[in-house]
Amino acid sequence: MTDSEINLNNNYTRKPLTAKEVKALQQFRENVKDVIDLINYDVEKFLRARSFDVKKAEQMLRASVEFRQKSKVDTILKEYKIPEVMDKYLTGGFCGHAKDGSPIRVELYGNIDLKGLMRSTKKSDFERNKLHQCEWTVRDWEEQSKKLGYPVDGMTVICDMGNTGTSALWLPGIKMHLSLVKMLEDNYPEMLKRLLVINAPRIFPILYRISKPLISEDTKQKIHVKGGDYKDLLLRYIDADNLPACYGGKLTDPDGNPNCASMIGQGGPVPKEYYLENTDFNLQLQSATVPNGDKLYLDYIVEKPGSVLSWEFKTEEHDISFGLFLWENEKYKEILPIERTDSNVVIQDGTYTCDKVGKYFLCFDNSYSWTRSKKLRYTCEVFAPVETSMIQEINKLVGDCDWKTLSEKFETTHL
Repeated sequence: MTDSEINLNNNYTRKPLTAKEVKALQQFRENVKDVIDLINYDVEKFLRARSFDVKKAEQMLRASVEFRQKSKVDTILKEYKIPEVMDKYLTGGFCGHAKDGSPIRVELYGNIDLKGLMRSTKKSDFERNKLHQCEWTVRDWEEQSKKLGYPVDGMTVICDMGNTGTSALWLPGIKMHLSLVKMLEDNYPEMLKRLLVINAPRIFPILYRISKPLISEDTKQKIHVKGGDYKDLLLRYIDADNLPACYGGKLTDPDGNPNCASMIGQGGPVPKEYYLENTDFNLQLQSATVPNGDKLYLDYIVEKPGSVLSWEFKTEEHDISFGLFLWENEKYKEILPIERTDSNVVIQDGTYTCDKVGKYFLCFDNSYSWTRSKKLRYTCEVFAPVETSMIQEINKLVGDCDWKTLSEKFETTHL
């Protein structure tokens, strides 16, 4: 059996406007004529993004104009300089054009050390990097349209989720990702032409559920999801000369590298010498003090089997011991034994898939230190398993089998 394809619509095209929509567009252009020249973007896309609600679209466009002016977007292509750590370790890049002329961007979702990057930069660095990508894309549309002789827009994105595990369920990283998506949706609506997700991992339903609030019905029409058998899907939209050889195409670096590393950032662990103390990430951590000679237990309720408990912590100046327990039969049942950590040197993190419901405790043990209390910074989140209704929704998107079959096959061959 071959991998199943979740294909929301193989032949997505923009629908022609109805008479009512044409009238709404005319009214919209009239309403925003005072600011329409302040934005180098197709204003019709704002109207489509708000389902042709003229009032909501006008609010969206005016907010975007204000955002562009505040963020100095119009000069970002000339003035932006990517931080060194992002230049070296941020994944992804552009590599040619799809058959319809839209630029191709490859995102290596499973290779990014998002924790390392967030500890080494500020949120504004991520925002300006994304804005630069979008402005580059808009300029590329103009160049491609002149070259090909017909209007070109949209972006073809290959999202390679190989190597994605439960570490992706890291709350600060998820919040960062969702905030960037919202920023792009608010200011560059309808930019996505198609999203080709490949090497979909077994936690895909959880990630899908987290992202669903930002996925409109129109966006669903542009998404395709595959496991490992993705070559035919990619070649349907991309000529082999523009598809990296590692994905079944012919494109390589001049030195023959099939991953096209000169165009697509490969990621990798961020060296700790890049870490900063005053990053936005540190502001998201909660604080606590573990008294000398004592333990601190933090409890989290797990209501459904299969939930994933994800945590991260660090201490100032001195180390601490850590363990995980389940309250069962009126006592603590050891899940992860208490072990000494170098949390004052390296930020500690981990995940645990809970096969039982109940109250779980993170234990921070300072009982061995009789003279020093420990200052603790931490974050923890419980991710519930995907509901049956969500799996049924995903199953509707499946081609020749269902999500369970696809995920089991991928788990067998990729884990």
